[in-house]
Amino acid sequence: MAKTAAPRDVPYQDYLIESLRDPAEAAAYLEAAMDEDDAETFLLALRQVAQAHGMSELARKTGFGRESLYKTLSGTGNPELRTLNRVLHAMGLKLSAQTAA
Repeated sequence: MAKTAAPRDVPYQDYLIESLRDPAEAAAYLEAAMDEDDAETFLLALRQVAQAHGMSELARKTGFGRESLYKTLSGTGNPELRTLNRVLHAMGLKLSAQTAA
């Protein structure tokens, strides 16, 4: 599903965050980030998706502190698999594995 370009009067970051509220867009964005094979890139993408869902709301749903989420999802964060699963599930997403093409 192709999105149209951001309107010229809307900052890109605002447009991106708005588009990432759509679960299908968020999943495709995270999958593209995983294809980069770089943890920092994936964590940045995950943080952007989390921001689209609201960090305070996400903190409430996961039981993590808001500041802890920011730190965990930072480029230098190193979240455990169970942390990633809790965050993703709170946003209505999940990790999955596919065969390599």
